[in-house]
Amino acid sequence: MEENYSKPPGIRFMERAKKSSLSFKTYQAIVLIVTFLAYASYHATRKTTSIVKSALDPQTPGVDGLMFPWQRHTTQESSRLSWMLKDGWLPFNGHDGTAMLGQLDVSFLFVYAMGMYFSGHVGDRMDLRIFLTIGMVGTGLFTALFGVGYWANVHIFYYYLIVQMMAGLFQSTGWPSVVAVVGNWFGKKKRGLIMGIWNAHTSIGNITGSLVASILLKYGWGWSMVVPGSIIAIIGVLVFLFLPVHPESVGANHDEDEDEVFSPRKEGEEVTEPLLRSDREEESAVGFIEAWKIPGVAPFALCLFFAKLVAYTFLYWLPFYISHTAIDGKYLSNEEAGNLSTLFDVGGVVGGILAGYISDRLGARAITAASFMYCAIPVLYLYRSYGHISMTINIILMLITGVFVNGPYALITTAVSADLGTHSSLKGNSRALATVTAIIDGTGSIGAAIGPLLTGYISATSWSAVFTMLMGAAFIAGLLLTRLVVAEVGANIHQLGSPRSRSPDLEV
Repeated sequence: MEENYSKPPGIRFMERAKKSSLSFKTYQAIVLIVTFLAYASYHATRKTTSIVKSALDPQTPGVDGLMFPWQRHTTQESSRLSWMLKDGWLPFNGHDGTAMLGQLDVSFLFVYAMGMYFSGHVGDRMDLRIFLTIGMVGTGLFTALFGVGYWANVHIFYYYLIVQMMAGLFQSTGWPSVVAVVGNWFGKKKRGLIMGIWNAHTSIGNITGSLVASILLKYGWGWSMVVPGSIIAIIGVLVFLFLPVHPESVGANHDEDEDEVFSPRKEGEEVTEPLLRSDREEESAVGFIEAWKIPGVAPFALCLFFAKLVAYTFLYWLPFYISHTAIDGKYLSNEEAGNLSTLFDVGGVVGGILAGYISDRLGARAITAASFMYCAIPVLYLYRSYGHISMTINIILMLITGVFVNGPYALITTAVSADLGTHSSLKGNSRALATVTAIIDGTGSIGAAIGPLLTGYISATSWSAVFTMLMGAAFIAGLLLTRLVVAEVGANIHQLGSPRSRSPDLEV
């Protein structure tokens, strides 16, 4: 029978040029670089609409995020069509423009969340290299089509709504695919640290997308969509040419790697077969319901729901909050607030790396994630209570908040998802990584849509109430991992008398 994964043409060319096979470490480096570029480009295209908003609706405050119907404001209606940025773009420059932009964002996020479940199911049933390429080219196409409305003089709201929804659907192909591929190539021993560093693609993509879209905006808002859309499509072609999905697809010998690609079962259990078999034809993809039943999947998925609720509320509302909060008695401009808010992403990068490293050292993903979520509670309180005193204090507290809010979010969506996708209960079946990743991140993405939505309502009354909501969400996120934390504590106590440490299999 034919193998599920074929050797990428770019890899074949490199091997012919070298006249020998590449080393296992080289393959791993290629995987990290290609998947890093791939998901950074996903996030870059995701950020473009937030930049374009100021051109579509000039009266909308310069907020890098969601706007909602209850935030309506009176603007001067204009019946004439204009190509000038200062006049906005119908139908978004009318009195309902803000509400329409909010509908685009919410629709995108919910379709993205729902599409995640579908994408994981399909991803485990076809070549992930092909699947990821289709997703990236599709994302690029619909991102560009949004911008085409500029030159085509499109002023129909439903055109932009449908394009955004389709973009969200294709965007959902990215995360399950890249995590599954990285999980195929890196074992549990250093997976947390490696994926923590690798997860910086999210922040790099956000920053890159913002910069590219902002620079191009003066030439016409259409360019701010078309160029990033073209970039992700080009990177999608690179994925097709160079991404090896699995060691077997390139004939790599993972025995060369000192950290075994797939960890054996718990110590004391009889190992009768490797976690991932070489005979891939015998494997069948794990079903959606079956994946939910894997020990640890449901608790981590629900935990991520609340963790992402907190993280995405900051992503979409932090610039607005900063610009409407006097720091040392002074209000920052929208541009200054947006620049300052990027420090939250910087803290997030540090948090992701730190959470991954700690979880590797402790061999305890749940303990690490829960601890970070509990630590986020007092940090959120301190940022709300003392962030306005001075710029220095605001910066320090924002960085620390980014560490504890984004740290567990990054850990769960990367190392934890990969661990659970190769859980021992699967009895060697490797074809669950994309499905498990999609379940966890898809559930989290629903929280990512609900958080900013609730913030729109609550912030109209009190920002202190918003932070109370975020602290409550962080507490619930940590609480949901209690059973897994107890199991990991017991496992670590049990292994104190053992000369060789091992990593718990997230099982209860």
